[in-house]
Amino acid sequence: MAGKKTKIAIFDIDGTIFRKNLAFELINELVWLKVFDKKVRNELVNHYTSWLDHKGVYEDYRKAIVGLYADNIRGCKQEDVLKASQIVVPFFKDRTYIFANQLIEKLKKSNYNIIAISGSPQEIVEEYNKYLKFDAVFGAVYEIDKNGIYTGEALFEPPKDKGQVARQYIAENNLTLAGSYGVGDTESDAKVLEMVENPIAFNPNYNLKKIAAEKNWRIVVEKKDVIYEINS
Repeated sequence: MAGKKTKIAIFDIDGTIFRKNLAFELINELVWLKVFDKKVRNELVNHYTSWLDHKGVYEDYRKAIVGLYADNIRGCKQEDVLKASQIVVPFFKDRTYIFANQLIEKLKKSNYNIIAISGSPQEIVEEYNKYLKFDAVFGAVYEIDKNGIYTGEALFEPPKDKGQVARQYIAENNLTLAGSYGVGDTESDAKVLEMVENPIAFNPNYNLKKIAAEKNWRIVVEKKDVIYEINS
């Protein structure tokens, strides 16, 4: 029988484990289900296209998706978001990065307590965790009234301080930072990476790469089926 888990590994999801963006796919599915108006898909595609065309950085794109979801979730039923999540996740569950898969497998065998902190909505993050099988996952939480309808108010937005989320979890579960791992791809992950013993900037955007180079963190890039280490 495995001993008590005392070590911690902290992952981002979108762009770190999942090759796409859970919130993007959730919004798209909510349009197909006619929960969101079809004009929302046009806005979604416009944000994505702008990023592909280098009109803004990845963090701008990520924040735009979060804003689009928050602007349209008011008045919707939580049961519809759960339904959409249950459609999206099984379809996309295997679109993951090789590096992340290998590291997660290694950490699980080494009896790490593994968590994910994401900016995507908690409903789809929890659905995704049915396949990840992490010890805990934290996504954005939006207020629901007594009838199961979203009010539009965000109660918890992890990207604002992922470090605080991680520290609270570590304290509540009596974990140690000795041997700890952190993996992320944007500057919103920096506060996690600076607190762990083994920080990994994976496919980092410009801002995180700059921070990682200054702090001499490990930088890993996966392109197609090849994994590269970048020497700071």
